[in-house]
Amino acid sequence: MNQPNEQLQHLRHTLAHLLAAAVLELYPDTKPTIGPAIDTGFYYDFEFKTPITDKDLKDIEKKMRKLLPSWKDMSGKEVSADEARSTFKDNQYKIELINDILAKNEKITLYTAGKFTDLCRGGHNENPAKDIPSDCFKLSRLAGAYWRGDEKNIQLTRIYGIAYANKTDLEVYENLVKEAEKRDHKKLGRELDLFTLSPLVGPGLPLLKPKGMAIRRQIEAYLWELHRDKGYEWVWTPHIAKEELYVTSGHAAKFGNELFRVTGKEEKFILKPMNCPHHMQIFADNQFSYRDMPVRYFEPATVYRDEKSGQLGGLTRVRAITQDDGHLFCRVSQIQQEVSTIVAIIRQFYTTMNLMNEYWVSLSVRGEDRSKYLGTDEAWEKAEGALEQAAIANNLNYKKVIGEAAFYGPKLDFMFKDAIGREWQLATIQCDFNLPERFDLFFTNEKSEKERPVVIHRAISGSLERFMGILIEHYSGNFPLWLAPSQVAVIPVGEAHFTEAQKVHDLLRGVMIRSEIDLSNNGFGKKIRNAKNARTPYTIIIGDKDMEAKKVTLESRDLAAQTGKGQIGQLDASEVLKKLVEEINERK
Repeated sequence: MNQPNEQLQHLRHTLAHLLAAAVLELYPDTKPTIGPAIDTGFYYDFEFKTPITDKDLKDIEKKMRKLLPSWKDMSGKEVSADEARSTFKDNQYKIELINDILAKNEKITLYTAGKFTDLCRGGHNENPAKDIPSDCFKLSRLAGAYWRGDEKNIQLTRIYGIAYANKTDLEVYENLVKEAEKRDHKKLGRELDLFTLSPLVGPGLPLLKPKGMAIRRQIEAYLWELHRDKGYEWVWTPHIAKEELYVTSGHAAKFGNELFRVTGKEEKFILKPMNCPHHMQIFADNQFSYRDMPVRYFEPATVYRDEKSGQLGGLTRVRAITQDDGHLFCRVSQIQQEVSTIVAIIRQFYTTMNLMNEYWVSLSVRGEDRSKYLGTDEAWEKAEGALEQAAIANNLNYKKVIGEAAFYGPKLDFMFKDAIGREWQLATIQCDFNLPERFDLFFTNEKSEKERPVVIHRAISGSLERFMGILIEHYSGNFPLWLAPSQVAVIPVGEAHFTEAQKVHDLLRGVMIRSEIDLSNNGFGKKIRNAKNARTPYTIIIGDKDMEAKKVTLESRDLAAQTGKGQIGQLDASEVLKKLVEEINERK
């Protein structure tokens, strides 16, 4: 979703206060903790003496609307530590926050509206009764939340609300949520038989079924097609490595408890969380000169991270993550050209996926504190300049974001919107001065001296699992022909047409078209419904008239969606074959 503007942020923050006030009116022995504005609304965390359920949200929401007209003024004042502690003497959570504010030498401010006072930095509506429409918000759900996000702390009750500037905007969002529920990749994954999750295999470890694997193989093949003529070479690396590799790379410290550790008979290993260190070792096992640069490696490889079980979901958050990974080693002077090549790949890939509309790119550069970043000022300036020049040369819709660079180098992160307007960060291009230093990588320059390369990390689709989940929802399961797990359904009207249908089916399969034939005892109408429910792009029907004419009847899913009638007409089998092969090859 788009980042909310300041006015909307203030409205949402004010409603978080109103929520806390309503809860205290209904449940006086409750302890409020924190309540910020978020992308779609607000939340507030509470310690309830008596647990509440989702059924109680209507009463709380009703109380919020009843209080709102009395909130004609919301004003803040700076107070002393003693006054703040006195105000919240019975709330250990607020006392802890007050102590944190004092430790940072920041001002303590309290904001009051109606009878409710809260510890807050500000950012509210000055006259909530006037500025906030009573129908612009709703409470949506309850969730558990540990105090300050630490599972060692007490678990609180979080109440979420959604809020927009007015009722119309709220309804637009609610319709978006309903549409998202219909497109949910977990739901469609079951209906279309794409993947499954097994409790015996474990959470976050999805199993791709044949139809799901058909989609993934097409994506992988397309990615390689976009790279193979641009100097990339396919490599393979093992799924585990000695612990020392990740200590050297810094990933052991970075990922910490997220690492899967494997104990061998003699040594300790780690399931790889990233492919980068392995690729560094491939580069190191060569004697490269400046004439060999750039060196480009490509590997769609699975990495593993022990994500918390509560954060896992379908394909979009998993523990086995297949990255369409690529690393290239180059000189600083070569960065701009290499980035331009990668940008061209990204543009072509996402244009094909129909995701280039309203995209934007975050050019993440250093902040003011240079001590946080590895590498020389000269290298950073050249790298940042090269990324920006590549963005300009490729006419990218980019924004420079200061302070968002990784400590090891600047980067370009590509943000795309799906069919219902949700924003996803997918492709990325990152310059890295860190790993070449850690692994002491070098090539020989024109002066026969050792020179340190720059590593460019690039991922086009990001995680293949997450990208598939996004694609399922983006297309709502209606994949274009080239991606569809089942491209054609061959349906004989009756048993007398089985033999001819089988011939057509074999003809399609002979040119690698993913065809399915329905020779079941189901009635013709049910066979058509099954093909429709499977979202099959094309249906070939063979009946008496078709056999008399020595043709087949071709129907299109997409034509039916556009016009209400999907029949293209009677065609020779060879004409159908030509049409489908052309559409697949062109990835229309």
